[in-house]
Amino acid sequence: MTDITAKSRRQFLSYLAASPLAGALSGINLAHAADVVSSPADAIDIFDLEATASGNIPMAHWGYLATGVNGDSTLRANRTAFEKYFLRSRRLIDVGNVDTSVEILGTRWPTPIILAPLGSQKAFHAEGEIASARAARARNHLQLLSTVTSTPVEEVAEARDAPIWFQLYTMGGWSGVKARLRRAEAAGCPVVVLTVDLAGGTSARHTLLRAIKKDTRDCAVCHQGDGVAAQGKPMLDGMDNDAEVSLTWEFLDRLKQETTMKVFVKGIVTAEDAERSLEHGVDGIIVSNHGGRADESGRGSIDSLAEVASAVRGRTTLFMDSGIRRGVDIFKALALGADAVMVGRPYIWGLGAFGQPGVERALEILTDELRVAMQSFGTPTLADIGPDNIDSF
Repeated sequence: MTDITAKSRRQFLSYLAASPLAGALSGINLAHAADVVSSPADAIDIFDLEATASGNIPMAHWGYLATGVNGDSTLRANRTAFEKYFLRSRRLIDVGNVDTSVEILGTRWPTPIILAPLGSQKAFHAEGEIASARAARARNHLQLLSTVTSTPVEEVAEARDAPIWFQLYTMGGWSGVKARLRRAEAAGCPVVVLTVDLAGGTSARHTLLRAIKKDTRDCAVCHQGDGVAAQGKPMLDGMDNDAEVSLTWEFLDRLKQETTMKVFVKGIVTAEDAERSLEHGVDGIIVSNHGGRADESGRGSIDSLAEVASAVRGRTTLFMDSGIRRGVDIFKALALGADAVMVGRPYIWGLGAFGQPGVERALEILTDELRVAMQSFGTPTLADIGPDNIDSF
């Protein structure tokens, strides 16, 4: 697609300001005084990058990034649920040398902040996933790549210059799944992450549909076919993308037998499914509601984490995503039992605002905020963060 005009951007921002959707889109809190900034260094927090990106990204693409499901109640709950939890500060502890590092499957990372798999990143910046990979390389963060990436796994792995993890959808049937597994393995991916919260392959993303109606560009320039098999999805090339595989526990077993990669499941939100995941021998669980984009449960992901962590009890690697916007959010997730967290929209806001430097700034902001939180609450290392640090109203 060609770049959206300045006039169209102004029209869309005016539409948002007057719309009842304002505040629902991407969890924007209108009480927060975010600024449009002219350089990454000028961003005070993540929301400044969001404000800047919203003026750069075409409105239909912004709608894709910002949307939840139906009335976006789960999208909003992902933020408001954090407010139910408060943190307990410990004093007179030496926090002069805070260590934010974490070990994940035998590899030590400088922070527990992981780049979540978010597809079609060239919709937000011309360099797309390559810019994100270079930012992850510069700051040494673990990166997950989406099946619907707009850049092939081989190129992203080369740009990251370190192993990346691959997120798996089931388009193309079992033959398509196997083809993607082989490519991910050949690219050096040590882990495949099966997303299990889009069993029907789609969801009712009304905010996206409304944004598309307001975008005057010709979308056919970029998109062809039925949308799933859209142009620019290299991991789906040459496949019958109408063919699907039912997401079942039997499929999970078959997947584990088919690949040499470790297998995580993403989208687990209940204790029952966490227990069953362990019974099926998964290597890790990611608590996630797809950033509010999968189903309209109305439940915040941080609440699901509290339930799942109580069931897992440290028996496997546990991540959480959906709704994290600040360092204290990360601290709360770690206190409730997550080993690490994944962020999606925050680093994409950086991407849309400034490309690679914007992604680096987003990761820097979150890391710095986490470090300040650890000092504030008397936890010199991530291992010191635990249930004694958190409670709920």
